[in-house]
Amino acid sequence: MTDDCVEHIAGQRMMVGFDGTTLNADLKAVIRDLKVGGIILFSRNIEEPDQVRDLCRSAQAWAAACGLPPLFIAIDQEGGKVARLRPPHFAAFPAGNPGMAGPDDAARFAAVTAAELQRIGVTMNMAPVLDVEPDGFEGIMHTRVFRGDAHVVAAMGSRMIDTFQKAGIMAVAKHFPGIGRTTLDSHLDLPVLDASKALLTATDLVPFAAAVDRGVSGIMMSHIIYRDLDPDWPAGLSEVIVAGLLRSTLGYQGLVMTDDLDMKAIRVPIDTSVHRIVRAQVDLALICHQGPDIEGAFRAFVREIQSSETARAHAARSLERIMALKKAYLSGISV
Repeated sequence: MTDDCVEHIAGQRMMVGFDGTTLNADLKAVIRDLKVGGIILFSRNIEEPDQVRDLCRSAQAWAAACGLPPLFIAIDQEGGKVARLRPPHFAAFPAGNPGMAGPDDAARFAAVTAAELQRIGVTMNMAPVLDVEPDGFEGIMHTRVFRGDAHVVAAMGSRMIDTFQKAGIMAVAKHFPGIGRTTLDSHLDLPVLDASKALLTATDLVPFAAAVDRGVSGIMMSHIIYRDLDPDWPAGLSEVIVAGLLRSTLGYQGLVMTDDLDMKAIRVPIDTSVHRIVRAQVDLALICHQGPDIEGAFRAFVREIQSSETARAHAARSLERIMALKKAYLSGISV
């Protein structure tokens, strides 16, 4: 495997955030030099529809000029509390998932949102939220989850996935294996959940199993320690949870990504995170803030890929998943 090939695989396994509202020098460098597979947009990158469309088009054109595949361009557009695109330029769904009365509401939200994302050049939505909140419990996800039991959440999420993906927008189900039972915020702390594997299987995993059946494009891991599954590592860095539970038990062979590695729940250096990602069979590392961890992760992926035949085989498989998804959804990208 040549150095160019190793660097290509390393970069494609990263999705990064950036500052600014245009294709500026920093974003150009990340695409050209680190060969990143995708970018994610936040409110800091968004002013109005024409500006976002120009940003997305110019980023895709720059990737092509650098000899790279089309970019995943992602956003968190759940509706409700978490919505990067807001009025007056974009549709409002102020009640979000908790305000949806049934699958038809979920499909309507996804159809409207998919049309808006397509118009501005965003190709991937970090939705639906498939976390299950127990009846009578009010946790950290209370304002973001569908109301109802695991089977209700599965039905709502499945309609959302189908609608997004039929409209050409990749859906990403989150946060595996479920954070509806937690009260601590992973942005600020490392939650630890004591729910048994049997309980998680009977409830929290049900919507994710449905998402796997629907062919969801991606699944985002949580930054939570599930003591009965893996007492040592949060889900996104856990070989037991990703390679074991998600890939082997649920049979998911699509794109798996971390949640933002900049969150306070991740208490290890970026090199360690990347090492764990590779071992766990996670495909895509999400780093949402501009800074040294982005280049650090790239260098760490390069070292990991070069470390052994097993690592190279896993890297090649991750690249296959990434490129298959890009071929399915991004082959018509015009620059």
